[in-house]
Amino acid sequence: MDLGGYETDWVTRISTNLDDLSPEITGAVMDKLLAVGALDVWFTAIQMKKNRPAVELSVLCEEENVGVMAEVIFGETSAFGLRMEKMARLKLDRRFERVETEFGEVTVKLGLRGGEVIQVAPEFASCQAASERTGKALRLIYAAAVQGYTRANGRGG
Repeated sequence: MDLGGYETDWVTRISTNLDDLSPEITGAVMDKLLAVGALDVWFTAIQMKKNRPAVELSVLCEEENVGVMAEVIFGETSAFGLRMEKMARLKLDRRFERVETEFGEVTVKLGLRGGEVIQVAPEFASCQAASERTGKALRLIYAAAVQGYTRANGRGG
């Protein structure tokens, strides 16, 4: 199967529905899951039986980390069971670069396919630091970071 030159790997998605957990606890659970190696963690608002509002907790991780993710979820939430799916993932090669902006240097993450830049994404922490340092709005720093990259690499802008 031709996957168009993208990098590929396999990951596991773990999910569970939670209808009785405080939002403060769900946020702390997210932090713990990321700290022990989750690739991504997210919550989706759902409606459960008897019209109870709830969230679906989803965790993306490498297969070898499923056990530690389960320990955190069962230990820190009210979950009684977990669903798991193994899935293929297509992804861009990633590289980080520093770019000059009117607000100082900022880091951007580049997504590449076959050496060609497909995505340019400012790094939040770097932009936040520039925003705090200059007092300028974060959205302005983001825009300047993308413009700084395109200007330095002859891609218009």
